[in-house]
Formats: sequence, C-alpha cells, structure tokens
Amino acid sequence: MKKGIISDDFRKKLHVIIYEADTPAGRFFDLALLFVIIISIVAVMLESVTSIRLLHGKELAVTEWIITILFTLEYIARIVALKKPLNYIFSFYGIIDLLSTLPKYIDVLFPGLGFLISIRALRLLRVFRILKLSQFVGASNQLLTALQKSRVKIAVFLFTVVILCIILGTLMFIIEGPESGFTNIPVSIYWTIVTLTTVGFGDITPVTPLGQFVSVIIMIMGYGIIAVPTGLVTAQFIQERSENSNTQVCPNCNADHHKDNANYCYNCGHHLHN
Repeated sequence: MKKGIISDDFRKKLHVIIYEADTPAGRFFDLALLFVIIISIVAVMLESVTSIRLLHGKELAVTEWIITILFTLEYIARIVALKKPLNYIFSFYGIIDLLSTLPKYIDVLFPGLGFLISIRALRLLRVFRILKLSQFVGASNQLLTALQKSRVKIAVFLFTVVILCIILGTLMFIIEGPESGFTNIPVSIYWTIVTLTTVGFGDITPVTPLGQFVSVIIMIMGYGIIAVPTGLVTAQFIQERSENSNTQVCPNCNADHHKDNANYCYNCGHHLHN
C-alpha cells in the first residue's frame, strides 16, 4: 500500500528498525548508534589535544564529517518513519538529535564552535532503551534481586555524572581556553570532576567572570549530588520503567512505554502492530 512517495510498508519496516529496541534489528541499530556516538565523542576529545591534532587532524576531521553525515541520514530516517513527524521533532530526543547534528555544519560558518559536538553525549541516554530489555521487560525479570537493582541504580547515577562532566568540561574549555590552564577537553573534564566532587585541588582555576560563574554552578551541583537521596529517586525510576512495559513506539504519535500485551497506543489509539 502506497501513500505519496513513501509506501506504508517501507515506513513500517523503517519504524521497526529505528524505534523498536525489542526487535533484533532495532537492538542492533541502537547498539550501532551508541558505538558511533562514542567514537564521535572520543574523536572530539582527541582533536582538542594539540599533539594529536597536529599528527592526525585530517583523519579526525574526515571521521567527524562521516559521523555527521550518518547522523543527518538517521535524523531524516526517524522523521520519515513516523506518520506524525512533528511529535518526534519537538520531543526531547528529537531536539537532542538535531542539536547533536548541527554543530559540524555550524563550524563551517562559524569556526571554533565545532567542540559543541560534545552535546552528542546526551544521545547516549538512548542506552536505557537497551538496558530496559535485559533489566525491566518481561514477567521473569520482575523477580530481580536487590543486588541487581542496586547495580542499575549505581550505573544510572554514574552515567548521569559522566554526561554532566563531559558537557560542563567542554563548556569550560570553550570559555577559559589554554590561557587559564584548560589546555584541552580531557583536562577540562578532569577539572570538572574535581570541582563537582568538591575536592578542589586548585591546580586549575577559572579567571573569567563567566567561567567563575559556571564553576559556582558546578560546585553547587556537587553538593546537590551528595545531598539528594539518589536511592529514592532511582527506585522510583525503576518502578516506573519496570511495570510490564516494553520499548514499543507508536508509529503514529511516537509515544513509548506501552504495556506488553497492548495492541493499541494509550495516547492516540493507533494500532501498534504491523
């Protein structure tokens, strides 16, 4: 059955691959996507190191362009796979996907902003779609031991801290630069971790007003991370994600977290199965 240029059958197959982490094809797609995102983040970090950039600058630039093109095609495919693409475009993941694709193109017009590509670290949040398959889906997985649940809590907590450190470290590298001791992104991330954990060695210090303002925010966040009862928060997270739900995404409105036995979308009533 065809509707316009793109047939419904093609759209359904594309939807299963891109949005359904419960299927082998969807799981492979998500894993491949996460692998490419990690490569992109590592490439940006290496490019910020002067010695590596001088030796392998061209290779890193080519790698980043290839990854940017892949992400552009993926973003277009996600839009094509939905009957109502605006629901994805203005969703949290849709905005993150767009922001993580644009920096390389922006860098062509405004050189020096290419390091904003590190925002792609937020795309690693998609790992929860895969973790959910092994940790939260199915009746048998409801009987997980307390130790297994504790491991998930710790992993979620550490994963969030890593994302914050990457983004804030990159931001400080852009604001302060080598003149203030922020010689590259790994060093800036080191400073962010030291500041966030309230250790504060003092070997690197921001000197600009904006950098000092960001450092104050990081220090306050550090106290928040220690003070907030993360056990209660993550326990609620696990409870909401483990109530017999799966990664089925509605091909019509892009809603997810449907019940295992659901045939219709709880949001728009569209049939979930092909």
